[in-house]
Amino acid sequence: MLDRPVQSLTSNCAHLGKAWLILLASSAKMTTLWIGTRKGAFRLDSTDRKTWKLSGPQFLGNLVYHVMRNAKNTLLMATSAGHLGPALHRSTDDGATWVEVANPPKFPADEPRKRAVNHVFWLTAAANVWYAGTSPQALFVSHDDGLSWQGVAGFNDHPEQKDWAGGDQDQTPEGGKLHSIQVDPRDPRKLLLGMSGGGVFFTEDAGATWQPLHDGVEAEYGQDPHCVAIHPTDPDRLWMQSHYGIYRMDRKTSNVWQRVGKNMPADVGDIGFPIVIDPRDPDCAWVFPMDGTSVWPRTSPGGKPAVFGTRDAGATWQRLDRGLPREQAWWTVKRQGMCGDAHDPMGLYFGTTSGEIWASANRGEDFACIARHLPHVYSVTAW
Repeated sequence: MLDRPVQSLTSNCAHLGKAWLILLASSAKMTTLWIGTRKGAFRLDSTDRKTWKLSGPQFLGNLVYHVMRNAKNTLLMATSAGHLGPALHRSTDDGATWVEVANPPKFPADEPRKRAVNHVFWLTAAANVWYAGTSPQALFVSHDDGLSWQGVAGFNDHPEQKDWAGGDQDQTPEGGKLHSIQVDPRDPRKLLLGMSGGGVFFTEDAGATWQPLHDGVEAEYGQDPHCVAIHPTDPDRLWMQSHYGIYRMDRKTSNVWQRVGKNMPADVGDIGFPIVIDPRDPDCAWVFPMDGTSVWPRTSPGGKPAVFGTRDAGATWQRLDRGLPREQAWWTVKRQGMCGDAHDPMGLYFGTTSGEIWASANRGEDFACIARHLPHVYSVTAW
């Protein structure tokens, strides 16, 4: 374990609902980041958000897509070990030891479409259940704290699900993915999710029936939402970073997405992967733009990385780059690679495709690099 001093600081996508309220009320000062990378999992701990301790790797050589914790302090980690295939690991001692889940998300042997889970991509903890999104696009649920999993038949076996997901040309480079599983804190039967490709869908009956949420976006089925978030204290406020830009929806008045990313600077654009919301203020959100022009280089625009934040529901955006490289920084941040914590002021964290972890303890006013030379970062989770 290494001490990494950080100069004064003068991240699936956020936990939701009750989990956020528990965190917000907590007096604990420890902040922990779990980092999923192309070559294993790492952990950063701090008691003051200034000095961090890095530990790991765990599962060295495995691609780690996501690490998540629930209110019972159970940790789940989604991994893939190349030709050995996907796995889901579970820890009940804060990550000191892990046990592979014996009955992970998988399609039944007689699955009509002959689908097989390539990997678990997204994990969400909500109330007394876990949800997992996979590649190819499918939804699974666990009612026994992650020990065993069942497919959500109303989604996975829906006769139009193949049409929703689009064809092979609509998928991400590593295959189609179901992600951004969000639970309405007012009613656990209400869920929404994103598919890349496929769009945003919601259910009001725990997954028995589903409806699309695509009005206002350029495409109907087959669209590519990169990351979707529901606000924990104002669940009618939705945010989305998509293949087409940054969107906001206010379901109290409309089920139509509004492209608030049009208010971003023209030379930066509003294409990116992650979006992070402030659990205390539904008008505040942060994104990490990337170059989405021509062949989609998937790097910081102009090699000048910056977080952009809004405090007025997307009417205006502020460039937040103090402490970040000013030039020749050709990396980006993936959809699970940026998150926030539950402190006040809120902390922001992101991991890069070049293996750096950046942190801000003041809502992005300035950043410091708290870890370097890690493998390509897939996800960062804070609590």
